[in-house]
Amino acid sequence: MAVQEARQGASGGAQGGPRGARSGPRGAHGGGCTCGDCPHGARAGHRQAVAAFLLKRDGFAAGEGLPAGVAHSASASRQWVSEELTQSAELVAERGRAEGEAWLALLWRRTAITVWALVVLLLLVQALTAIGAGWTTARTAGLLAALVLAVSLTTASWFHRTRGGALAPVIGEDNRLSTSRAVAVGWVLFVAYAVLVLVGRLAAASDHAERDALLSGLELARGAGVVTVLAVVCGIAVLVRRVVGLRVLGQRLQKSRADRPRAADLLADDAGRGTFADIQYVVISTVSLMFATVRLARRPDQLPDLPWGLAVVVLVSAGTYLAGKYAEGGRPVILSVVRAREAGDLDGPIRTGDDVEIRGAGFVPPGAQGADRLSRMVVRIGAVNVRVPLVPVTGGFSNPTDSVLTVPVPVDVEPGRVEVQVVTAAGVETNRYQIDVTE
Repeated sequence: MAVQEARQGASGGAQGGPRGARSGPRGAHGGGCTCGDCPHGARAGHRQAVAAFLLKRDGFAAGEGLPAGVAHSASASRQWVSEELTQSAELVAERGRAEGEAWLALLWRRTAITVWALVVLLLLVQALTAIGAGWTTARTAGLLAALVLAVSLTTASWFHRTRGGALAPVIGEDNRLSTSRAVAVGWVLFVAYAVLVLVGRLAAASDHAERDALLSGLELARGAGVVTVLAVVCGIAVLVRRVVGLRVLGQRLQKSRADRPRAADLLADDAGRGTFADIQYVVISTVSLMFATVRLARRPDQLPDLPWGLAVVVLVSAGTYLAGKYAEGGRPVILSVVRAREAGDLDGPIRTGDDVEIRGAGFVPPGAQGADRLSRMVVRIGAVNVRVPLVPVTGGFSNPTDSVLTVPVPVDVEPGRVEVQVVTAAGVETNRYQIDVTE
């Protein structure tokens, strides 16, 4: 009752801003913008919500802002602070989703501009290299092939303009850029460009011998390395999606949705930490594509004959990436549950109303360190679901953490042997751990 009364009296002013923003016109982002499709307004609104949340969190961490109705009780003040931060974090998450949607809607124009900028760059390179050597049919075919791909990608960008434009195929279900799909798309576009170059040269060829030479350039013996790499990277992209999906459904991998995709997703895990498997796959694939591009420029009359040594290097890199996907993740686990003891407390058994400390691993999924995700964590003690309280400290939270959770044992828990189980923000359940609760 004290917590409810204090929240009604003291949090009304603190919550007035966010609630007012929610009850305003639909699409208002804050920051002076009320246009429902303006990414600048969405970004400003998100930044304001984050700044307000950080100010509130650090204030609570310093002991400021607590109403007198709950200040006398450590458990009541902790519950009040946790729920205040949870409500503020929900607003931050809402603004973050709005910014992500607006950013994706704007991205399709940027991808289209980038594609046409690459076409212009190709034209400039061809014009510079043609000085002295003269303009050739191969240069015309290369430019026309680039125009065909640019028109196709621009059209695809428009049809997927709400999902990131040309980047839509490489955005995964968790709203992050997929490394395996990005590598596969890179090889697919390169092979398509190489075939279009040969098509252009074949259409312009008037001599039978030249046409026969161009057709022989498509034989498997000459492009076996490129074809093998293309088949493997495309198979890896499909297989990784299947592997990740099955591991998530089997609760052996925790996935959390991102607000929007970022370029760093290609080289990092869901928590933003660089991973060896992803980095080496992107680096080796990029270097191999550069070699194949130079080879195509030197021999535009055939598919790039990627040396088998380099092709095997790409295959080893792809295998390493796939093995990394199998190795990552793991189910969260409870190792022990003990009675939390403060300074001056006497040792004793776990009783209703006491705090228990749950020790284990994997409680916080990668990428779920935000307060809105942490507040979704639940501990089942017997038949009672207990929300894990947020305990702020300057710069973050001391509870919950990836290896330790502290929750109170509710009075509704029946004395005796009960089971404890943690449900993470990703919905994954840990093992069941039995404890004895006394009156």
